[in-house]
Amino acid sequence: MATYVLIHGGGGTAAGWALVADELRKRGHDVVAMDLPCDALSAGWSDYVDTVVDAAGERSDLVVVAHSAGGFIAPLVCDRLPVDLLVFVAGMIPVPGETFMQWWTNTGHEFPDSDVDIFYHDVPPDLAAADMERGEGRHHFPEGTWPMEKWPDVPAKYLLCRDDRCFNARFARRVVRERLNLIPDEMDGGHMAMLGRPEELASRLDNYWKERNDG
Repeated sequence: MATYVLIHGGGGTAAGWALVADELRKRGHDVVAMDLPCDALSAGWSDYVDTVVDAAGERSDLVVVAHSAGGFIAPLVCDRLPVDLLVFVAGMIPVPGETFMQWWTNTGHEFPDSDVDIFYHDVPPDLAAADMERGEGRHHFPEGTWPMEKWPDVPAKYLLCRDDRCFNARFARRVVRERLNLIPDEMDGGHMAMLGRPEELASRLDNYWKERNDG
């Protein structure tokens, strides 16, 4: 079985992955999730990566899963750990030499408002409220240039959410094609699929591992 290393996005916490983690464990997998230092203005890229690497420890058979802005962290983790598969879920895909804020201009996307309907429109209200409360004050990401010189030599998958109001499907298809040279996989649901459709998301992640082992 695999070890899934679940990386949240801006405003997120490890707890946001809890429902998906439970589903993955039911399928026999190990799961690691962590709180990135998004509440520390002084934290740099290395601090974020160290947090993930420390959480993963000496585990093997790693599937690194990055949600939203976590897409900036996951490829850097692949330079530090023996990762078997990298999965973006409604994720941001950076390129070398780009900053977090430049990503929005370079991809032709406006920085989104923090409107609950953009992120949580299909999430049960109690789950949405709890997630927003946990994420209050946790929207910082490093301001410096993304420090990766070349893309990691790790197989990658991209799972877009067709009802995503933050990164709509048309936009995501284009960016994934341009930056990863991939055709993304698609599922229904909004940006916070780990809360809105946790069982389906876990099933997708489980199937990625099975497909990899089946060659």
